[in-house]
Amino acid sequence: MQDTGYHKRSASSGSPGPNWMHPLKQLLPREFKADIKFKSAGPGQKLTESVGEKAPKQKSSQPAPRPPRQGPTNEAQMAAAAALARLEQKQSRAWGPTSQDSIRNQVRKELQAEATVSGSPEAPGTNVVSEPREEGSAHLAVPGVYFTCPLTGATLRKDQRDARIKEAILSHFSTDPVAASIMKIHTFNKDRDRVKLGVDTIAKYLDNIHLHPEEEKYRKIKLQNKVFQERINCLEGTHEFFEAIGFQKVLLPIQDQEDPEEFYVLSETTLAQPQSLERHKEQLLAAEPVRAKLDRQRRVFQPSPLASQFELPGDFFNLTAEEIKREQRLRSDAVERLSLLRTKAMREKEEQRGLRKYTYTLLRVRLPDGCLLQGTFYARERLGAVYGFVREALQSDWLPFELLASGGQKLSEDENLALNECGLVPSALLTFSWDMAVLEDIKAAGVEPDAILKPELLSAIEKLS
Repeated sequence: MQDTGYHKRSASSGSPGPNWMHPLKQLLPREFKADIKFKSAGPGQKLTESVGEKAPKQKSSQPAPRPPRQGPTNEAQMAAAAALARLEQKQSRAWGPTSQDSIRNQVRKELQAEATVSGSPEAPGTNVVSEPREEGSAHLAVPGVYFTCPLTGATLRKDQRDARIKEAILSHFSTDPVAASIMKIHTFNKDRDRVKLGVDTIAKYLDNIHLHPEEEKYRKIKLQNKVFQERINCLEGTHEFFEAIGFQKVLLPIQDQEDPEEFYVLSETTLAQPQSLERHKEQLLAAEPVRAKLDRQRRVFQPSPLASQFELPGDFFNLTAEEIKREQRLRSDAVERLSLLRTKAMREKEEQRGLRKYTYTLLRVRLPDGCLLQGTFYARERLGAVYGFVREALQSDWLPFELLASGGQKLSEDENLALNECGLVPSALLTFSWDMAVLEDIKAAGVEPDAILKPELLSAIEKLS
């Protein structure tokens, strides 16, 4: 065989030169295979060595002993789990499940990853909401949901608001029986359609008297009349209203009837003052139910890394705390539900149904100095209510500002969106930001903006725990 010189260079140098492929192309096919075999055979040995003997290995210098490697931290494990979940999601999107079993397995993995991530320490812009705790538990973000009675100004718990408002209305009869009876009609009766029908019928009675004061028949109302029974007698407060505006119950004989019947008859004194009847009618038509006003429970906290952690009492949920726990125990049922192929519209509709279970929401607003402004809202309230709440607390309430949700999403005051439609339930951390253009103009004028919050709020600042 012709010596190409290639084998010698390979054995001596251990690696071919940069142009080793050029002579290799000139080899015959059999020689090419042999050459590859020789190259991959490893180091050679002397002819005097037996086949089983091996060249003694040189001991490598022992490196300095290293301290035992610590295992990954919990944060690293959770981050790895989340990354793995994202990788699996990308792979599943690329290839797609091929059977119901594979879909279920994928959903299980996603639920496990979600549970792992939900237990991780808070990340910037996220809200960590624990399961509802009973009122009185330590470290609750707010002790409960409270209301203010508009008649007495008293602070009421959620479970006592209706009874206490009824008590306040009844006690009002001693001072203003007309106003008290109107409040009773609109508040004690829950069927709004029935209330409107009854109120319109009473207004019709009073209109007839006002338009035809000389007609005696309009000044009498038969209590056993079918219309009166079906529309008025069934409502609480209507009898008190008639008596308060000047009607008196009188037994009057009926022609061709042996027993007299009961009527409401307008007194002569009231008939001489027709303008009072007109005023009472307008009051009755314009009235609304007396409702307890939600207490914002405004609080101000010092800057804290716990700003996005919320421990909410059971008052913030339509479901009781026990029902919430049961749903969490039955979370595995979601595997079958999520395994169904659903369109994006179906998923969004389902998410909106889930948001409706929240009645209230607790919002915190992080100010530029790091302080936190906290308040309670109805989940169905509009964004404008949050802007108004923040503006009332500002020292310079005339300066325009913006509120940002997690992720930097701007929440516009002009948008007629409910808080639950924006995903701000059952709690959320918002970021306050001045309008930068206006702020630059103020600084250019040599004026420093005042402290953000009013002094009376800063004097009551608390530490978030």
